[in-house]
Formats: sequence, structure tokens, C-alpha cells
Amino acid sequence: MAESNSPISRLIDAFSSLPSIGKKSAERLAYHVLKMPNEEALEFAESIRAVKENLKPCRNCFNLSENEECAICEDPRRDQSVLCVVEQVRDLLAIEQAGSFRGVYHVLQGRLSPLDGVGPEKLSIETLISRLQEGVIREVIMGTTPNVEGDGTALAIANRLAGLPVTITRLARGLTVGASLEQANQDMLADAIASRQPF
Repeated sequence: MAESNSPISRLIDAFSSLPSIGKKSAERLAYHVLKMPNEEALEFAESIRAVKENLKPCRNCFNLSENEECAICEDPRRDQSVLCVVEQVRDLLAIEQAGSFRGVYHVLQGRLSPLDGVGPEKLSIETLISRLQEGVIREVIMGTTPNVEGDGTALAIANRLAGLPVTITRLARGLTVGASLEQANQDMLADAIASRQPF
């Protein structure tokens, strides 16, 4: 058994602090790292350092990027008139992996959750409204999680957008209520994008 302050014990504690990683899984991961060749383990550590030091939110959409703007915002082939609002970067990645959406995104950086102290001021809603006021975007797709908080967030945003010349749609409800976008399969996400409905 590892000493409580030994390097392996600290690594186990670090892994067990990650979401969905229990103590046993953390131990397996730590001992796997221990067995890695030095070069591979150092490359793993370097990738963590690089992510923390080099990635920042895109100034337009809050996707992660090494530059001021992310690759999606800079891509001239994307339809700049259709914007999908998502809660987190991982939701954006899930839709991108489905491969059927060719518009742009806005990452809210969370969802409204009054019980957790997350109000509108903690999300990037004001930046979204500023983007819409530029007049380029014609459709806003609500891609929030289909649960009480996600729907509440979408409704609050839709209310703020009233009066702006945009059509508001939402992902089709082929997505299971309460399911997170990152866990939905790619075909289901592609269908949800293609079958979006008026909000």
C-alpha cells in the first residue's frame, strides 16, 4: 500500500478527483502511468500542461482555441447566419462529431441553475445578444440539454431575444429528456439538427 504522501498516492488522489473516476479506477490509471515508458508518460504530462497554458475561450463563441478565434469561427465555409447555442464545449464537440451541422456556435459556459447560484450574469448571454445585434445571424438553434435547467435556460434566452430579427428553433426531441448531448449517438444528433423545430 502506498504511503499517504507518496508520489503514487498523490497521483491516485489526482485521478480520483476527476468526474466519474472512483478510487479503484484512479488506482488502475495511476499504476498504468507508472508502467508507461518515460517518454510516453512525459508526453502525457506535457499534453495536460499545454491544454492549461495554451487554450483559451474564442472571443466570438467561447469555444476553446489557441488563437483569438477558433477554427470554426474562422472557417469561411461555415454558414455564419445559423448559430447553435450550447451549454459547454463538449456539447459543441458532440454536434461536430455528428457531422451534419455547418453553422456556427455560441457556448454559454453553463446553464441557469438558481439553486447552484448560476444566474444569467454567469453565462455568456450578453455576448450572444451582441453577436445577434450585428445582423448576420438569422436563425438561433437552442441546443441546450433537454431537461428542466436546459429548457429553462433556453426559455430565458428566447425571452431576451424577443424583438430581434432571428428565427428561434430547438433541437428535435428525438433526444431523450434528461440526456446530455455529449452522450447522444451521432446519428441521433444529426437527426435532431436536421429536424429542429420552432422554439
